[in-house]
Amino acid sequence: MDEQGAKEGPRPGRPSVYSDELLERICDELSKGTPLTQICRNLSGDGVALATRTVRDWCGERGEDDKLTERAAHVSACIARARELGEEALAEECLEIADDSRNDWMERAAEKGDEVALQFNGEHVQRSKLRIDTRLKLLAKFNPKRWGDKSAVELTGANGGPVATVTRIELVDLSGDGTDSAAA
Repeated sequence: MDEQGAKEGPRPGRPSVYSDELLERICDELSKGTPLTQICRNLSGDGVALATRTVRDWCGERGEDDKLTERAAHVSACIARARELGEEALAEECLEIADDSRNDWMERAAEKGDEVALQFNGEHVQRSKLRIDTRLKLLAKFNPKRWGDKSAVELTGANGGPVATVTRIELVDLSGDGTDSAAA
């Protein structure tokens, strides 16, 4: 009970639909590389009203001591592992898209008669390139240490040798009278 004698109850709003089975279903889809927003949309189509915010709230759920609850730690760990597997799935999709050349060439009627000629399908190739680039950029955003571009800065001296350093020591008169105390 609070100061005014009213019972403290659950927070207002729609009750959470959490279950271990639902978490398993979400993690299964995440591990395939499916975005959380799409998973929640698909679940809503199946009659489970779930927002991405709700899943994020499960991960950040805190107890009365303001520490993460056991359920929050469990949900966070499961989702983190599923996202790692999802990253792998996206990388594999990139390879599949790159290796799939089925629609790179189209059969077109030749100018003369009934002949059929192959024509390069540039639109399909560009679309495939866009699909790969999008996935690679997402991977780099999700986990830059693993999937981001690696860049190294190398400092070398003349002709690729070591950097030359010069140390200069300057003696300063601190006596303030302007005379050289060493000369006296």
